[in-house]
Amino acid sequence: MERVLTIGRLAQTTGVPAKTIRYYEAVGVLPAAGRSRSGYRLYTERGVARLLFVRRARALGLSLPQLQTLTAALDGRGPAVRPQLMKLVRAQLTAVQHRQTELQLLEAELGRLLRRLRAPGHKAHSTSCTCLEGARGAVPAPS
Repeated sequence: MERVLTIGRLAQTTGVPAKTIRYYEAVGVLPAAGRSRSGYRLYTERGVARLLFVRRARALGLSLPQLQTLTAALDGRGPAVRPQLMKLVRAQLTAVQHRQTELQLLEAELGRLLRRLRAPGHKAHSTSCTCLEGARGAVPAPS
């Protein structure tokens, strides 16, 4: 006989809060659980595996709509999973690389600003501060 878990045990086993499990079930990335006579949700090993898949995919930054597409494929309601997953992972990798580049630029800009603020000739301003002028993305002051 297959082992079944209540939502509380599933949450403990996977590290995913019960509230999140119920949400995943509601949006369709986790199949509806069976129910006990008293109405408790009961999850099989297949449910555990699916939840772990969803948790890993979310940790990689995949969105819920992307997961809905993938889990539909896992359930045989769409094209093969692997090509879709490869496409999504490539897109996510590109997005992460782009954010990484942006963060490196931001890091350099913050470093330059901090050096300017630490410079011996820098004055404290009481009513207005022009400290951020010249910073990337700064808007010129109105004339």
